[in-house]
Amino acid sequence: MRPFFGIKPVLMDTEGKVLTSNNTSGALCMAQPWPGMARTIHNNHQRFIETYFQPYPGYFFTGDGAYRSAEGYYQITGRLDDVINVSGHRIGTAEIEDVLNKCPAVAESAVIGYSHNIKGQGVYAFVVLKKGVDVQEAVLSGQLNKMVSEKIAKYACPDFIQFAKRLPKTRSGKIMRRVLRKVVECDLDGLGDLSTLDDPGAVQEILKGHEKLLSK
Repeated sequence: MRPFFGIKPVLMDTEGKVLTSNNTSGALCMAQPWPGMARTIHNNHQRFIETYFQPYPGYFFTGDGAYRSAEGYYQITGRLDDVINVSGHRIGTAEIEDVLNKCPAVAESAVIGYSHNIKGQGVYAFVVLKKGVDVQEAVLSGQLNKMVSEKIAKYACPDFIQFAKRLPKTRSGKIMRRVLRKVVECDLDGLGDLSTLDDPGAVQEILKGHEKLLSK
């Protein structure tokens, strides 16, 4: 939505410049102090400075990416500290997800980095389609890769796109990227406690889809 009284958010690009136009995405920062803001980290003020003020000098960095609509409404798109290093290029997973979610056929997505012998890390995308969408997965995969290539760069294109009916989420609706990462890494013993999931059956569907995709 729009900011509350006394809160002045700004969106910043990768070069640290303020994005003034609407219908754009960037790093969410605060341009001025506000009531109740944090002022330090206990016994580690230097870490407070480095975390919140050094990334974008003169602004308070929230750590989140956000999208500002044509009407000026803000939507937080995800954490920017979840970064994939592909062939020396650092890409935020939220940045790729933002592009995938702009496809009319896509309801939501989750992007995970995985170990790649040549590139260091590869890009693995989980995509949930909107109800009633009837399209061949191979065709849609090509369309999604083209969108990522045009909006970001070719190196950001997913190596794998796994289509799923649903993603594992907590009861509050947060996507459990930790679980997805373990599935991609084939570390099934490291899945951990799944009791907080809204529907544990979603994990089994993801596992079967992952095995099917790798067997192609």
